[in-house]
Amino acid sequence: MNHQVLLFYKYVSIEDPQTAMEQVRALAKKHELLGRCLIAEEGINGTFEGETVNTEAFAEELLQDVRFADMNIKRSVGTGTAFKKLSVRVRDEIVGTRFPAHVDPRKQTGKHITPEELRSWYEQKEDFVVIDMRNEYEYKLGHFKDSINPELENSRDLPEALPKLEPYKDKKVLTVCTGGIRCEKMSAFLLANGFTDVHQLENGMHGYMEKYPGKDFEGALYTFDERVAMDFGGDRTIVGTCQLCAAPTETYTNCANNLCHLHFLICTACTSPDGTFCSNECRTLVESALV
Repeated sequence: MNHQVLLFYKYVSIEDPQTAMEQVRALAKKHELLGRCLIAEEGINGTFEGETVNTEAFAEELLQDVRFADMNIKRSVGTGTAFKKLSVRVRDEIVGTRFPAHVDPRKQTGKHITPEELRSWYEQKEDFVVIDMRNEYEYKLGHFKDSINPELENSRDLPEALPKLEPYKDKKVLTVCTGGIRCEKMSAFLLANGFTDVHQLENGMHGYMEKYPGKDFEGALYTFDERVAMDFGGDRTIVGTCQLCAAPTETYTNCANNLCHLHFLICTACTSPDGTFCSNECRTLVESALV
């Protein structure tokens, strides 16, 4: 394994995000890593790739910071091309939810359950509801079986989707996302809005699929880097379907109509070297503009 991707986050109070940002950026440069990291007063959220020896050295040094000492760092096989540059920035939030200030996972959040506990829930046919807290296009590529899709375009859309989730207010609810960061804040939001029994999956889908490839999760995991789709192996099905012909696929593209630019699933047969469009309407608009 020549290259490795690190995925990490932690909700923790950071009094001086600017200084923390400079420290993390310097550390990533020192170990020749590429990727992105957000730092805010509420915590840190990062994904970096580099040669495995360098990513391990980076992780070892980062965890020496007392604020991050108990932070879990997830690892996956890299390609060496997952990121094109290094970006470490200060933001108001490490996930762009724009929730009210009282929704704070440092103070209240869902009960963490391990991948082993979730597997037990499935095996014992526990009465619970999985709510997928990712974006719609991520859900289409892969998701836990029988999970609820709130159809979010962005994390900040959860308040608008809340009425769809009202029927589950008194159920045992499990929030899930890629690595845990979004569902940790989303579970805090549900608790603040009257949900009574809220859990979150520790280390997210990434952690579960590493331990149980091909179990309970259908399709592939969407990643926000050049890999796009991550397959952990195991006996699995492809659930993604081409937007144009509904054939099975796990390939994403962006609509060639720049006014649309929709991120959508496409199969090889429907891909055009002259530009792939999400609909005939988008194709017609662009072609008529060229006349």
